[in-house]
Formats: sequence, structure tokens, C-alpha cells
Amino acid sequence: MKPKLILIEGLPGSGKTTTAKLVKEILIEKGVDCELFLEGNLNHPADLDGVAYFSESEWESLCVRFGQFSQMMHENVLKKEGGYLFPYKKLKNEEISTTLMDTCFENDIYELPLNENIKWITEKWNEFKCVADTKDKIYIFECCFIQNPVTMGMVKYDAPYETTFNYVLQLLKAVEGLDPILIYVEQEKIHDSFVKAIQERPREWSEGFISYYTDQGFGKKNDLHGLEGTLKILEERKKLELMIIDKLPMKKFFIDNSAFDRDKHKQRLSQILDGN
Repeated sequence: MKPKLILIEGLPGSGKTTTAKLVKEILIEKGVDCELFLEGNLNHPADLDGVAYFSESEWESLCVRFGQFSQMMHENVLKKEGGYLFPYKKLKNEEISTTLMDTCFENDIYELPLNENIKWITEKWNEFKCVADTKDKIYIFECCFIQNPVTMGMVKYDAPYETTFNYVLQLLKAVEGLDPILIYVEQEKIHDSFVKAIQERPREWSEGFISYYTDQGFGKKNDLHGLEGTLKILEERKKLELMIIDKLPMKKFFIDNSAFDRDKHKQRLSQILDGN
């Protein structure tokens, strides 16, 4: 069976986005119908980025509190067992109060306690599997398979290894019928690739990233600060990711992108895809 799901993972600055785009490019050149979902895509079929969860009572109170937006809220909310999922980031360009947005952020799926986050994300992956079964195409996901669970488990909550591993394993079990393959993009020097990413992106990105990594969870527990502290966390994150990947019962490939040579990188990716 040919894979219907290709998962691209790696540390920030490793070249995940470029790799994911190249995989799509290669598949299109081969005449294969495919769809790419990059990090941050609010229409991601297996993620809940920019979605808030509210219990039934919380949702009712929210609608009363922000009555002037209640029609818009009801038109966009998704009723689930025991509560509601509200894709608030999709509505950012609407005339919505900052207070409502702030309240939604506090209830964001990725701000929930870890066990609740795992519940909703795993459910979303199971829903995606059902949809993918009806489509004759290959899906390409960037970073949501390993990075998101590790970020929640290790970086945010400093959870035990077994908890984070089981999180990833649940996602794999949800989509194992799609015969997924994992491509892990590596860099020889984490420091150089991350600094390169900082230089290429807005200052707000690096400030937010460093704060997220050092002000909570693993970073806070180990008293790590600033850029150097973040780099130490990234080194530990990679160790954890490789431990997890080693135990996953799936096809996996490691590709070194230290040279940032697009043509050679594409050639290696093509060889991987030709063999699957």
C-alpha cells in the first residue's frame, strides 16, 4: 500500500516547511493528487490550531457576556459531547472585541490541561482518518505529529516521557490505516540553524518562542533563560523526539538538511518517495 499520509518533523529552523513544500512539488511532478497543510493552517484537518474549548455552562455564559456577537458565535461554533469548539482565530478579521479574543485564548486547545488537550487532538485525528479514507489523495502534514505533542508534553508541562510517547502513539494509531511515513529533518548544529531561523523571522517570533520555552514546564523547572536556555531545551527536545521516533511502529526516514542545498535535498526526498 502506498502511504496516504506523509508526516514532516524536525526542530525549528531545520527546514520542515521547505521539505514539506518539496514533497508536494515532487508528488505533483509525478501526477499524484496531494494536499499540503503547513503549521498554523487554521483549516488543518487533523489539528485544532486557533480553536477554543468551552463547557456547556461556560459557552452559555460567554454568549450572554458577549451578546452583541452571539449570532456570529452560534454560526461558527461546533457542538461536541460535553461542550463546544469555537474556531476563534478564523474570526480575527471580524469586528470582535479584544476581550472576547483574550477569553478564547485562555480556553485554547493548546492552553488546556494536558489530558484534555490529548483528548481533543486525538479525537480530531480520528475524524481526519475517516475523511481521508474517502479521498484518493496523499496528505502532507508539517510538524503536528511529533512537534505539537512534545511541545505540550515536555515544553509546556514537563510531563513524563511515557505520557508524551503515548500521546504520539495515540495519533499514530488513529491514522495507521493510512500507512503513514515520517520524514525527520535534521541539522548538524542546532545552534546555527535556530539562530538562522531567528534572523529570518520577525523579532516577535523569537521573543515569543523563547518566552514560551523558558517561562514554563521544562525550561522553568530547570531554570533556563534566554537564547542559550532555549537552545538547551531544543537539544533535550531533540533527544526526546528521537527516543519517541525510535519506538514508533512505522516507516521513518532521517534526512540531513545542514547544507540547505535545495536541489540535493529534493533529490534525496525524491529517492525516499520513490521507494514508498
